[in-house]
Amino acid sequence: MHDELLIKGQAAREAARQLAKLNTAAKNRALQVIAETIMEQEPNILAANDLDIEAGRANGLSEALLDRLLLTAPRLESIANDVKKVANLPDPVGEEFDSRLLPNGLRVSKRRIPIGVVGVIYESRPNVTIDISALCLKSGNAAILRGGKEAIHSNRALAEAVRLGCETAGLPAASVQLIQSTDRSLVRDMLRANGLIDMIIPRGGAALHRFAIENATVPVITGGMGICHLYIDSAADLTKVTPIVVNAKVQRPSVCNALDTLLVHKAVARQILPRVADALGQYGVELRCDEQAMEILHDYPKAKPAAPEDFDTEFMALIAAVKVVENMDEAIDHIYQHSQNHTDGIITEDYSNAMRFVSEVNSSAVMVNASTRFNDGGQFGLGAEVAISTQPLHARGPMGLTELTTYKWVVFGSGQVRE
Repeated sequence: MHDELLIKGQAAREAARQLAKLNTAAKNRALQVIAETIMEQEPNILAANDLDIEAGRANGLSEALLDRLLLTAPRLESIANDVKKVANLPDPVGEEFDSRLLPNGLRVSKRRIPIGVVGVIYESRPNVTIDISALCLKSGNAAILRGGKEAIHSNRALAEAVRLGCETAGLPAASVQLIQSTDRSLVRDMLRANGLIDMIIPRGGAALHRFAIENATVPVITGGMGICHLYIDSAADLTKVTPIVVNAKVQRPSVCNALDTLLVHKAVARQILPRVADALGQYGVELRCDEQAMEILHDYPKAKPAAPEDFDTEFMALIAAVKVVENMDEAIDHIYQHSQNHTDGIITEDYSNAMRFVSEVNSSAVMVNASTRFNDGGQFGLGAEVAISTQPLHARGPMGLTELTTYKWVVFGSGQVRE
């Protein structure tokens, strides 16, 4: 194991013991101080980000990845405000639930406790450094972070702001630690750091998730990528369609909850597809169309025939696949075959169709008459998220404070012994 990880892992375990003892007021104060420190450190953070952007351009990063990497003054202020939002959220630690009195007089309940040390491996997005730090601290967990080398300067500056805030507020300096080395072997070491790290969350592309699944001995939460669909039903209110589709595709195309594939019922395809194409065309969106959609949109300069792989692609760019379907059965079958269980939605005014879609589409979030962009911890009232889980175990969808806790059984007796 790499020396840096061993040293930081041992320090994190001790910090986790101290964090687990903190009351809510102490954690909230620390988060407020961290938010203030981020803004105080703005010149240093933005200067560090400039170095990463300059290096990213020199190394040929795509515009989508550069957008994920970019920090601006408004984005940094939003990041600091998200920290304050986490401070204002209810603290799940110590919550008692499923309490019951047994016939023998024992009072049995579950109590929420921190997981311990959370390791997060992520790429490109430096805001993740702060989101994870805030959520882990509020939920009483220590964190070990390993960001991508493309964001190393930004992550170092942000992690330093967190460290300064923790020390000012009286929290252990090792509460949140960033792996400084960009040696890729550290990723494997983190995935196998049993006894130092209690849970790993990878945030990045498909290759990172596959690597984590194949190499981890520490429990891993996977997610944060997906092919997102919107299905326009025959009973859709067509005045709602274009604003929803444009928002889902254009508002921030480089993120995991952006629209990738548009499915359109044949009964409304000729009426609605030209409107949608006109609106998306204003933003330069390229449409990759199946045969029926292409026949309708053949005059549109940004429309082109789809290749089979287009329906299995998370574009993360101003590109969308389009398919005309016979009915809802075909739409749901398509989603079942091509979705990665992230975010899928339906636009319809038929309640029974909406409920059927919700029941049969097994994604982490299912939208009815709303943009896929709402599958987000902040939008769901979690303040921020550490990841969006697409797996069936422990947590699904945006992972906020509650999802960063586990529980223990607590039993109160009055002298009972087992017969």
